[in-house]
Amino acid sequence: MVEKRLRILVAKPGLDGHDRGAKIIARALRDGGFEVIYTGLHQTPEMIAEAAVQEDVDAVGLSILSGAHMTLFPEVMRLLKERGTGDIAVFGGGIIPEDDARKLRAMGVKEVFTPGASTEDIVKWLRENVRPRE
Repeated sequence: MVEKRLRILVAKPGLDGHDRGAKIIARALRDGGFEVIYTGLHQTPEMIAEAAVQEDVDAVGLSILSGAHMTLFPEVMRLLKERGTGDIAVFGGGIIPEDDARKLRAMGVKEVFTPGASTEDIVKWLRENVRPRE
């Protein structure tokens, strides 16, 4: 039986216009064998949750450099739950202080990657920690 490839949505929520990191991660995930959907810049949490549902993804990766991570991560997760897709794994990265990363993990964010995390580590983490949704 062929194993289902994970579908990952990579999103840039909010007004942050710096998308180089998100594009690098999206490419690394694609090269790592995942199906990747990149939403582009300036996505609202509603747009991200709706795209995740429409694309039937297994995980959502949020790239946040604006400092709004304590608002945007929880809102995306709330909207996913509201749509009956709270089982979609949410992970992300950006300029996020370790104290905030701990709080986000306690809220249910599966992992937070900060500057210096290698693309290889992120691909490996996804392979080891995210399973296809039913």
